[in-house]
Amino acid sequence: MLSYRRLTLSSVAAALFLAGCAAPAVTPPATPQPPAFQAQLLEDVRVLASDEMQGRDTGSAGGDAARAYIVGRLEALGVEAPLMGRLQPWEMTGRGREGARTWNGVNVLGLVRGTRATDRYIVVTAHYDHVGEHGGQIYNGADDNASGVATMLALAAELKREAPEHSVLFVALDGEERGLLGARHFVEAPPVPLSSIAMNLNFDMTARAETDGKLWVTGTYQNPQFRPILEPLAPAGSVALAFGKDTPQDTGEDNWVEASDHAAFHRAGVPFLYLGVNYHPDYHRPSDDLERIDPIVFTASTRLAIDSFRALDRALDR
Repeated sequence: MLSYRRLTLSSVAAALFLAGCAAPAVTPPATPQPPAFQAQLLEDVRVLASDEMQGRDTGSAGGDAARAYIVGRLEALGVEAPLMGRLQPWEMTGRGREGARTWNGVNVLGLVRGTRATDRYIVVTAHYDHVGEHGGQIYNGADDNASGVATMLALAAELKREAPEHSVLFVALDGEERGLLGARHFVEAPPVPLSSIAMNLNFDMTARAETDGKLWVTGTYQNPQFRPILEPLAPAGSVALAFGKDTPQDTGEDNWVEASDHAAFHRAGVPFLYLGVNYHPDYHRPSDDLERIDPIVFTASTRLAIDSFRALDRALDR
């Protein structure tokens, strides 16, 4: 997530979200995932959040290494490149620690073709950059946002096993921490017309749902047509969907409409939803490491994110 979002909670408590629901969920619980599913999630985060990636700052050697890893994973999964190509380089002015400067970044693209709405696209995004090194410490960004990239790759693997109804563009975005630069470039120079994009589904920080037992869905205030599609979804394990952080009453850090790459799509008139977990004490700190991630919670959160995609894919453009 963007670096101007600061953690203000003095403590974070886990809470069970399942008790006291007003109405029963009508979607059956998610099928338990095989061990390989969880193992791959954790491996993707382990690699992307390793010290060797140097915090994945835009334009750094570590950022280049992270990008190469994502390209290799997409190609190993058999996810094709769109006509534009696998890589979308850009040069834009964004913020740095010493003020505004020019950044050179690269988005990574993948395409899975749909079976029904083949000329309508769901753009699934997750930024792979983080804030690099500072004060002699590496900010590995395991949850922010190696986790979102891992969730996106897990979804790509599922869609290669069982094709979606819409065509899906997977975009690993660069430069989010420097001002949503990669997302801004994508909507300015998209590989398909913006009018053909049914929605943007953005994953940013999907691992640490133990903070409140919720995977938050931001954007249904702006796009109310999506809420009835997702509300029936059953929790996955201890993690349930929660809706909000997007109304005029949600102010400051509690309003996430501009908090991540989905903001660029929103400004361009593309319907969006943002899926992410709440703040936790390791947010934008050197302690945001793989060891802080509960594998069971992360697996459940990713399963719920995939269930959310499937529900949206089935319902849109009917």
